[in-house]
Amino acid sequence: MRTITIEGQLRTEMGKQATRQLRSEEKVPGVIYGGAKEVNFSALATSFKSLVYTPDFQLAEVKVDGKSYKCILKDLQFDKVTDELIHADFLELVDDKKVIATIPLKFTGAAKGVKDGGKLITKMKALKVKTYPKYLKENIEVDLTDLELNGNVRVEDVKAENYEILNSPRIPIASIVLTRQLKQEEAAAAPAAGGAAPAAAAAPAAKPAAGGKK
Repeated sequence: MRTITIEGQLRTEMGKQATRQLRSEEKVPGVIYGGAKEVNFSALATSFKSLVYTPDFQLAEVKVDGKSYKCILKDLQFDKVTDELIHADFLELVDDKKVIATIPLKFTGAAKGVKDGGKLITKMKALKVKTYPKYLKENIEVDLTDLELNGNVRVEDVKAENYEILNSPRIPIASIVLTRQLKQEEAAAAPAAGGAAPAAAAAPAAKPAAGGKK
């Protein structure tokens, strides 16, 4: 799995003024937690780009004050006006401590339902898992080969060894639908719901007519 190296400097001053000074130098403040101690640091904004602006799951090696910390990115804060990165949170990986991470899904195989004329709809791009650092990987593979028309693959169907999947098991992550069905579902839903009411109203109207003949 790819590891991004970030060269940082230990932060000795905190507060708004110190933070403004860092940003004037095009640096981003960050924090590393989860290990023996919390580490506050700063690094050039450009050093975060390969880690932040990608859908891939990657590790980070943050070097601060002569020490190296193996981490995963946990949270980001952006300026509401400029959309620039203004803070980054990292979780230090400790061998004997489980971590929670969001791992992207990688769909493999040619689905049977697609071969039969259906369309693949992916509903989730990643899963939240709990595992030990040594088991972290860049993606979780999901084989769609046996997925048929109108079929679903749900969270509970994913086989991920050494992972505790934290998402609700019944949530669908991918499905195969008829190509016509996508266009017809919305149009058919309203008439189907509205058509039932007149039929129900017509039934009691027939009774008085029968009584009148008697």
